[in-house]
Amino acid sequence: MISVASRTVSVTVQLNEERLNMKYSFSFLVVIALALIAGVGSQIPGMGYFFGVVIPYLAFAVFLGGIIWRIMYWAKSPVPFSIQTTRGQAKSLDFIKHSRLGAPDTNAEVVGRMALEVLTFRPLFYNTKSELREGPKITYESSKWLWLFAIVFHYSFLVILLRHLRLFLDPVPFWVGWVEFWDGLLQVGAPTWYITDVTLLLAVALLFFRRLVNRHVRYLSLMNDYFPLILIFSIALTGILMRYMLRSDIVNIKELLIGLVTLHPVIHGHIGAIFYIHITFVSVLLVCFPFSKLMHMGGVFLSPTLNMRNNTRAVRHINPWNDPNIKPHSYAEYEDEFRESMIENGIAVEKGLPPKEEPAEAETGKKAEE
Repeated sequence: MISVASRTVSVTVQLNEERLNMKYSFSFLVVIALALIAGVGSQIPGMGYFFGVVIPYLAFAVFLGGIIWRIMYWAKSPVPFSIQTTRGQAKSLDFIKHSRLGAPDTNAEVVGRMALEVLTFRPLFYNTKSELREGPKITYESSKWLWLFAIVFHYSFLVILLRHLRLFLDPVPFWVGWVEFWDGLLQVGAPTWYITDVTLLLAVALLFFRRLVNRHVRYLSLMNDYFPLILIFSIALTGILMRYMLRSDIVNIKELLIGLVTLHPVIHGHIGAIFYIHITFVSVLLVCFPFSKLMHMGGVFLSPTLNMRNNTRAVRHINPWNDPNIKPHSYAEYEDEFRESMIENGIAVEKGLPPKEEPAEAETGKKAEE
C-alpha cells in the first residue's frame, strides 16, 4: 500500500511539473513562431506593408479600445465597502500622530499616497517571503531584491520609451536628447551602448527565472505570467540586435513611423526583417496589454484599496448597492431584534434580557397561600 501511494504521489508530482513546464515552453514556442512569421512573411513582395502598417494599426486600435473598455468597466463597478489599505495610524485624537501618507484623510493626502505607491512601488518594498524551516518553524524574511529589480525594470522600460520618441517626432524635443545623454553616460563603443538596454534585459531575465526557481511562485504562475516577460525580453533583444548588429536603414524606419503617427504611412526602400520582427512583437504586446496583468498600470489608479480616504471614523461610507427605500439598520437595532436568539445560541451581546415579570395570577395565588 505504501509503495502504491508513493508511486501515485510521484506520478502526480511529475504531471504537475509537466504542466508547469508547458506554461513557459508554450510561450517560447509562440514567440518563436511570431518571429518566423514576421521575418519570413515580411520578405515576400508586398507583405512589408502588411507587417509594417496594417498590423501596427490593428494592434493600436485593439490596445486603445481595450484600455477604454477596461477603465470604463472598472469605473462603473460599485464599491460597497470602505476597504482602503493602511500603512500607519489613521486620523484620530489630536495628541495621536497621524500618518498622512499611510492612512490619508483628505484628497490631497490620497494623491500623495498614490504618487508614493506608483513611483516608488512601496508595496513591493515592504514585501516579505515566508519559509518553513525545521522545527517546524515558519520565518518571514525581507525580499527587497524583488522591489529593486521591479524598479529597474519599469524605469528602464520608461526611459527606452522616451528615447524612442526620437523616431516618432520631427522635430525631436530637446529633452529627448538629455534622456539619451544620461542613458548613454557610460558610453561603450559606437553606436552608444545605452545603460537601460542592459538593465532591462537583466531585470526581465531575473523576474522570469524567479518564477522558475521559487517553487511557490512557479506553482501559482500561469502562461499569461510567462508570455509577457518572454515577449518583452524578445522586444528588447531584437531592438539591441537591430541597433548594434543587424543594422537597418534608420531613415526609412523613421519615415515609416512618422507616417504611422500622421496617418500617412509609406515604405521607401528596403527595411530589414529584424525591424518587422521587432514591430510585430510590439504589436502583439499592445494587443495583450488590456487583457493581461500588464493592465495594472491603469488599474492601480482605480483600486479602492489605494484611492479611498481612510476617514471611516468621521464619514459614513454609503454602499451604492443599497436600496434607497431601505433604512439603515444599526447594530443596536439588530441586537434589539434578535437578542433572545443570540443569547440562546451563545452569541455575546452588549445588553442582556430584561428580567421576566411573573404573571398576575401566580402572584395572587402566592398571596392566598400566605
